[in-house]
Amino acid sequence: MKVFKFGGASVKDAKGVANLKRVVQQQGAENTLIVVSAMGKMTNALEDVVVAYFDEEEKTAGLLTAIQAYHFDIIDVLFLKESETIKNEILGFIEELKTFLHSNKSPNRSFVYDQVVCVGELISTHIIAAYLNAQGIPTQWLDARSAVKTNAYYRGADLDWEATKKQIKTQVRGKPTYITQGFIGSDSNNFTTTLGREGSDYTAAIYAYALDAESVTIWKDVPGVLNADPRIFDSTQLLHQISYREAIELAFYGASVIHPKTLQPLQRKEIPLFVKSFLNPENPGTSVSKGQALIPKLPCFILKKDQILLRLFSLDFSFIVEDNISQIFSLLHRHQMRVELIQNSAISFSVCIYNKYNRLEELVKALESTFKVTVHLGVNLYTIRHFDQAAIDRIRNNGKKILLEQRTQETLQLVTA
Repeated sequence: MKVFKFGGASVKDAKGVANLKRVVQQQGAENTLIVVSAMGKMTNALEDVVVAYFDEEEKTAGLLTAIQAYHFDIIDVLFLKESETIKNEILGFIEELKTFLHSNKSPNRSFVYDQVVCVGELISTHIIAAYLNAQGIPTQWLDARSAVKTNAYYRGADLDWEATKKQIKTQVRGKPTYITQGFIGSDSNNFTTTLGREGSDYTAAIYAYALDAESVTIWKDVPGVLNADPRIFDSTQLLHQISYREAIELAFYGASVIHPKTLQPLQRKEIPLFVKSFLNPENPGTSVSKGQALIPKLPCFILKKDQILLRLFSLDFSFIVEDNISQIFSLLHRHQMRVELIQNSAISFSVCIYNKYNRLEELVKALESTFKVTVHLGVNLYTIRHFDQAAIDRIRNNGKKILLEQRTQETLQLVTA
């Protein structure tokens, strides 16, 4: 079996859905499982619903109406006879969401988030499955929540591998075309969970691992994996081949093309991953497999914006030792901070973090009981893999003040104001 993954940008409109069909036909639809994200910016739109539900409830109805209209416009272009039937089925998902928002008693934002945002994937895959069937490609719709089983850590759930493998092998049988959702699963109580933003790549790897797939292909709006984000850096170049290890390193540091968790299950079974253009599917793109680290070997640039740099100093000029570091990491974990970079000296400890859950104020207050704390907001974290002097100069000469620098043999990281 082949596993394909299409992101939201590739199915943002009717033209994109028709192109998905073209790609699937060209590559061979039989014995293929297709993982699809929410259409366009629908996850963002549904996140706005969550914010409105908690903070400005009067806006909720209007946001849901706009979400419904967006999908109906796509349906009107894709379907002729079946359009009203498909619209009624999509209305069912919207009504279920309205019922949940009306009856929910939980104040847990992360729980509510997962029950709301999943609707984007459920609707997109339902429309696409119906379209493929109408176009003569027999397709079975699979609810990922019945197959991908997780714990109850909402907005970033951990997979129950054994339960998931069992469910996938039970539900995916024979050689038809399957279509399912990325990003979502369910816990032991069958409440919806999510695997973290951009988790659809990970979903594709989960299915591939459970099914011993021949390969995974991620279809994107870029030619493959580039050595930098072309929206940020000029003169980017295509990487034709990347080893699993190098790809995991790039993902760890924040390369946006491949989700950090995607590569580990593929590497364990040596399932090759291809990153290809959905606009030019005949081009080879990038392959990720066992072998040489990079072809060609180039400096790779990664930028993480809007980070926070904390500098901690001992109050009495005593050394910062193992007990202090253990306390710091315990607080970072308790306040759900993603640690991007650490550096320590005798009496100071610096850490660059991502404040995903907006709990910085609580964290700083807890740290100030033991340390003097300096906070630098809105910093940028640059990572250069396989750096050379020209690559370093490219970052140093952009006029940014460098707050922290750290390098190993292969990797240079710079925190800039």
